[in-house]
Amino acid sequence: MKRPVASARHLGAVALACLAAVAPASVASAAPASAGGRNYVALGDSYASAPGVPEQTDPGCGRSSQNYPSLVARQRHARLTDVTCAGATAASLALAKDGRPAQYDALNRDTELVTVSIGGNDGVGFSAVLTTCATLSRTDPTGTPCRGHYTEGGGDRLLEGIATTAPKVDAVLATVHRRAPHAKVLLVGYPSIFPDDGTGCTSPAAPFAAGDFGYLRDTAKALNTMLARRAELGGAVYVDTYTSTVGHDMCRPAGERWIENLAPAVPANAGHPTARGEQAMAEAVERALKSCHGARDEAVRPAARRG
Repeated sequence: MKRPVASARHLGAVALACLAAVAPASVASAAPASAGGRNYVALGDSYASAPGVPEQTDPGCGRSSQNYPSLVARQRHARLTDVTCAGATAASLALAKDGRPAQYDALNRDTELVTVSIGGNDGVGFSAVLTTCATLSRTDPTGTPCRGHYTEGGGDRLLEGIATTAPKVDAVLATVHRRAPHAKVLLVGYPSIFPDDGTGCTSPAAPFAAGDFGYLRDTAKALNTMLARRAELGGAVYVDTYTSTVGHDMCRPAGERWIENLAPAVPANAGHPTARGEQAMAEAVERALKSCHGARDEAVRPAARRG
């Protein structure tokens, strides 16, 4: 049965994105990464390190043996070098911390797979925003005091922060490609922290004004949109962790939420993925890797048949 043209175009686009993720066109000597990505380096912040999730293998960085890099490595039988660390920013990837080498130092020419979770602590500052919005909610629990604060005077300081983060992410991807020229690079987005439909769940555990849930959701989506664009332009594959976590945000009951609220019911940091949330992120990474593998196969087969 003949495949629809639209499907073929989609496969071609995915294949190009996956091929580009191995290295930019300027790296002419880059060899193809292995299908398994056996030498795997994980870079990034707390959404990758999973603070509070058992078992903590590096409490100073909030790094868990059940974070998404560890789950991906076990699934792929890969040799993982996990240097993810809570609080990481784009700039701090190049800096040593508390006796630990810079995250970039884990990369080399033998690295075959790299995942990067970065951006949330740069122009937005997730933790600071949550603290600010929780404090402001007391002034107008049914209104939008958080949005009013960040948009006072015109513009939106959070969106402006996202815009200023974009070139920082570009620099991260360029550095990763330079240090690991043979690696497939995946830029991992952020999950659904707030209800996707914009409804609120104002409570002591989620102390945000009812009207601000939609604003916070939109800000998180804007960050992911920026990351997806930077991946496209920077020779990386974007991993969408948002879609598969919709309906498991911090407003859901314990047992259904994969992102904890500000009064965690299971071991995880407030506003961060639980072990199940990290599993969902790992599954999203796996889907992205399998899509790359399948897209390349499909892109090659028609040419082979023409021969």
